[in-house]
Amino acid sequence: MNDLHTLVELSHEFGTADYVLGGGGNTSCKDAATLWVKPSGTTLAEMTANAFVTLDRASMGAIYAATPPAAPAAREELIKNLMAAAVRGGGGRPSVEAPLHNAFAAKFVVHTHPTAVNGLTCARGGAAAARKLFPDALWVDYIDPGYTLCMDVRRRLADYHAAHGKEPALLLLKNHGIFVAADTAAEIQSHYARVMRTLADAYRRAGVALPPSQPPAAPAALEAENRIRAIFGPDAAFLSASARFVPAAGPLSPDHLVYAKAYPFRGELTVAAAAEYRQTRGYAPKVVAAGERVYGLGASQKAADLARALAWDAARVVQLAEAFGGVEYMSDAARAFIENWEVESYRQRQSVGG
Repeated sequence: MNDLHTLVELSHEFGTADYVLGGGGNTSCKDAATLWVKPSGTTLAEMTANAFVTLDRASMGAIYAATPPAAPAAREELIKNLMAAAVRGGGGRPSVEAPLHNAFAAKFVVHTHPTAVNGLTCARGGAAAARKLFPDALWVDYIDPGYTLCMDVRRRLADYHAAHGKEPALLLLKNHGIFVAADTAAEIQSHYARVMRTLADAYRRAGVALPPSQPPAAPAALEAENRIRAIFGPDAAFLSASARFVPAAGPLSPDHLVYAKAYPFRGELTVAAAAEYRQTRGYAPKVVAAGERVYGLGASQKAADLARALAWDAARVVQLAEAFGGVEYMSDAARAFIENWEVESYRQRQSVGG
């Protein structure tokens, strides 16, 4: 299938660190009967044609017609089961955003979380700036991802089509990222190029520089590393270090929450401080700022590397958000939903093996 080959190429093109980290982002293509979508927890850069999950679009209609329970956990379990019933082949669990991909009429949909885009979507003035920079885009304030987001966007797509005679090519999600939808790969590429170019110009006009993609490297500091392992135990079995930077003070997006948690550990490396953090947050940190270094912690080296990478990405987003009135973190309710969502726990396990 030529479209599936094109989807693989798009996944690789937009699966770089400029657009996503870890298992973030998802891609799809469709015809009248079938949707092919990236499995949850896999990486765009490693996608192959056989890896995409195949879903029957007619069966997916049950998701839109469902009357789900009010309790979030019961609601998400029902939707997960309805989506599983629509699977006809491929590997793994379909991306939680599959019903949203299916809601677009366009053949190809590419969803990513570029740092440059999230400098806009995580900013207090993001919505107002988006209206000026991308008047053709559909902006949606933060909604819990999955079913709730899908149903809201599906309604908004219909309203947009009624008003404009077509669906939007750009969907900007507050504290989340961007969806780009089009019928050809060339159109997808053109829309993304326009978005990145427009944002680069906006940051330049605001005098805000995009920080480098990687933080400065840090030499080993065995005493601090041994101390971190001692006070955090198995949660710090592996470490990933960089030179000191200022981590974000709160949660910015679902991906940052999944891989780096909402809040870094700061202060003295003591057993008492570690215990206080655990008691306050309910878990061990994935990011520790100590001395002249920032550490990612994990049960595997991949998990530690991703924690540090997402912490650095969040710091970059905070800096870019200054161009649009400063950063705006996720609400406590939004944070709690992601922290307790089985779907995101599954994605993390698939991404880092633990």
